[in-house]
Amino acid sequence: MPTFAGGIHPPDKKELSQSKPITHVKAPKRVVIPLRQHLGAPAKVTVAVGDGVKAGAVLGTAEGFVSAPVHSSVSGKVIATGEFPMALGRPIESVVIENDGKDEWVPLQDDPSYMELPPEVIREKIKAAGIVGMGGATFPTAVKLSPPKEKKVDVVILNGAECEPYLTADHRLMIEKPKEVIEGLRIIMRALGVNRGFVGIEDNKPDAIEAMQNAARPWPEIRVCALQVKYPQGAEKMLIKAVSGREVPPRALPMDVGAVVQNIGTTYAIYEAVRFGKPLVERVVTVSGEAIKEPKNLLVKIGTLVTDLIEECGGLLNGAAKVISGGPMMGFAISSLDVPVTKGTSGILALPGSGLFHADTFGPCIRCSRCVDVCPMALNPGLLSVFAEKGHFEDAKAHNLFDCFECGSCAFVCPSKRPIVQLVRFAKSMVKP
Repeated sequence: MPTFAGGIHPPDKKELSQSKPITHVKAPKRVVIPLRQHLGAPAKVTVAVGDGVKAGAVLGTAEGFVSAPVHSSVSGKVIATGEFPMALGRPIESVVIENDGKDEWVPLQDDPSYMELPPEVIREKIKAAGIVGMGGATFPTAVKLSPPKEKKVDVVILNGAECEPYLTADHRLMIEKPKEVIEGLRIIMRALGVNRGFVGIEDNKPDAIEAMQNAARPWPEIRVCALQVKYPQGAEKMLIKAVSGREVPPRALPMDVGAVVQNIGTTYAIYEAVRFGKPLVERVVTVSGEAIKEPKNLLVKIGTLVTDLIEECGGLLNGAAKVISGGPMMGFAISSLDVPVTKGTSGILALPGSGLFHADTFGPCIRCSRCVDVCPMALNPGLLSVFAEKGHFEDAKAHNLFDCFECGSCAFVCPSKRPIVQLVRFAKSMVKP
């Protein structure tokens, strides 16, 4: 079965939420909407305190080529602007809106002939909707669908692997909205002038594979591929290798080998934007973990606070020790539950302290090479961590520091419990790419 070299097999913990249908959550009384929910330049605020807004109204315009606009997820009144804490800990300029409960929307433009639109119009609709990569990377999608002329893209791959433990949001979208996801893929293919599309899904999701195969049946140019269950199968370079056999060189991008990869949630958002003119103001979030009373997959408004999501799932159980935004491998522990869901929030996990993670001191690298064996990028993570620990940042850079995409496989297998990913991030912050 197609896969890649290296990787690990952590317990997937999908059983906690994979059978839970997507539940629509009532919009909260107040939303906090950051103006930076994407890579690149933050959006420039266009509203002031006291302004009335409708759902879908622009709160911030894109500044620069790599940027994305931000929209209101509710109707109501702007009650504050300024810096508010986010999941990563640092404050970000945000707009706070008091929900009036009316759910009044700006006019949306329905376009039944969306598949006849020129590629440039499709890209403009995606840009105007503020769509970014919703798997966590948050790269502006319109930019990703505008490759330079010298980059000849000939294949689009949808990432249905969802290889992070616990997370099942994309799984549920593929089961509940397969036709819409396939239509989103067709839109992407048209925007890029591509006539081959793939959907890569790990074979621990047979129901999603069947649903997507049925939805893709009218389109022979689209193929649904069952992939081996292995983390990080959903990483772009690993997915391209497994699905197409193409190998992305070090420091290169998928488009350098003629491929574009998109997340399932992003693809569904693209369909809604191009078909109905709907901006990205809500997303599916998995709320799970052994310390959550009732794990669920929730469709939530952007700007909803994490504390509201946890309350929707019955609250935390006794013994909850850590709450993570994202998955357990690449997500971040949050210090407060009063931080908002953003476009890149794929999951909220509540974990107990009983053996699921370690918080004690770490030991020296014992040169066991386990991290080398599992690294999907064929790096020496242990050596990189030692360089970072000793302050030899240029040496780390010389050993392909920036090829690491911080999947966490190395830290997972390290017998010395070394915080290899954190040390790699530290080294990256100390030198230029």
